[in-house]
Amino acid sequence: MAGLAWAQESGERRLAVLADVEGAIGPPAAHHIETVLETARERGAELVILRIDTPGGLATSMRDIISDILASPIPVVGYVAPPGARAASAGTYILYATSVAAMAPGTNLGAATPVQMGGGLPGLPSFDEKEKKEGKDGSDGEGNEEAAEKTAPAGDAMSAKMVNDAVAFIRSLAERYDRNADWAEKAVREAASLSANAALKERVIEIVAPDVASLLDDLDGRRVRVGENWRTLATGNIAVETVEPSLMTRLLALITNPNVAFILMMIGVYGLIFEFSNPGSIGPGVAGVICLILGLYALNQLPLDYAGLALVGLGVILMVAEAFVPAFGALGVGGIAAFLIGAGMLIDTDVPAYQISWTVIGAMALLGIAVLLFVVGYVVRAYRRRVHTGKEEMVASMAHVLDWRAGEGHVWVHGERWQARGPSELEPGQTVRVDAVDGLTLVVTPETGAAATPAHPARET
Repeated sequence: MAGLAWAQESGERRLAVLADVEGAIGPPAAHHIETVLETARERGAELVILRIDTPGGLATSMRDIISDILASPIPVVGYVAPPGARAASAGTYILYATSVAAMAPGTNLGAATPVQMGGGLPGLPSFDEKEKKEGKDGSDGEGNEEAAEKTAPAGDAMSAKMVNDAVAFIRSLAERYDRNADWAEKAVREAASLSANAALKERVIEIVAPDVASLLDDLDGRRVRVGENWRTLATGNIAVETVEPSLMTRLLALITNPNVAFILMMIGVYGLIFEFSNPGSIGPGVAGVICLILGLYALNQLPLDYAGLALVGLGVILMVAEAFVPAFGALGVGGIAAFLIGAGMLIDTDVPAYQISWTVIGAMALLGIAVLLFVVGYVVRAYRRRVHTGKEEMVASMAHVLDWRAGEGHVWVHGERWQARGPSELEPGQTVRVDAVDGLTLVVTPETGAAATPAHPARET
């Protein structure tokens, strides 16, 4: 099967599927794990090992991953490795969702507070304070959430809802596998962390193993919960197969980088602008449509702020309008301002890996300014340039009198013979200036100075 690399020959032995979950948790990680679990089902694997090293990520992708793990008919082992790795924030929830939680020495987990709320969570009671309160009143803690929301300011009430939802979620995972639910709550409320040995002591994990081979030895004969059933693992002399990310997963990882998605969207917009201003170019239009679709698809996979997207769109429209409705920079400046504000709020998360870099925003803004300056400069030059077509071009041109009588006659201008009217005292061969065009008749006046003696044109006889 494409994308699979054998660690050793399997023969007729049982199979363990190994997959790495590295970097920020997002749509690519969710897609990769879904593929891994599907591959394990197709291969009839004994178990799946997720080797985790993540700083956290998006809550939506984390919940998708956990749903897939809980629905898997094959035991899933979470293994924080190699030494120096971590399962922070979303990684802690994923580890709690696995049938067996393991860590390598020198790793850590925790800090599971929802990232967008930051650290201190003002207005929320700490885990210790909650325990003290429960000890005082003898209650089971029910109603604390409602009380916290009533006494907290509006912003903190929303934070309280999010924290309590996260607490309930991780406690349910801990209770499912008989792990330390109290510490799990502390990891959410106080961003607590643990080392591998401390996690084993606190009943947060079941195994500390230095490598995959040692992990498999410790798993052999262990009874684990899979769905609503229990199963005894047989991992002695088992073959290990590593599932690498597929091409689609790699492509998804590339385009769901917010910076790449944002650049693709802007390339698409500018490509379409060029196509509309130069109909028939085809190439820029095709490339623009492809980039725009990819950019919008990628942004749709991320926690998008639609107000930010609307501002970015408005900014682009105003900058384009400057080219068609010359306002000498007014529309363009407004467009750049809307573009910068919208780009700053486009991705609705504080997860660093899924934020648009201000360097990229600045580069796109400078590109917009460059386009704006080019457009405004072109408009100014066009405004000052002498007209070369139509009757307006004829005004102020020099002409030579061919014949003249009683204020009317014919003049020679631009290689053509025109009927003209003007002062009665004009003489044939005299240089005159065209002041106006009245239908097919030129209104002329005598020209004086250097312009009055150009080379004499060819005359009709």
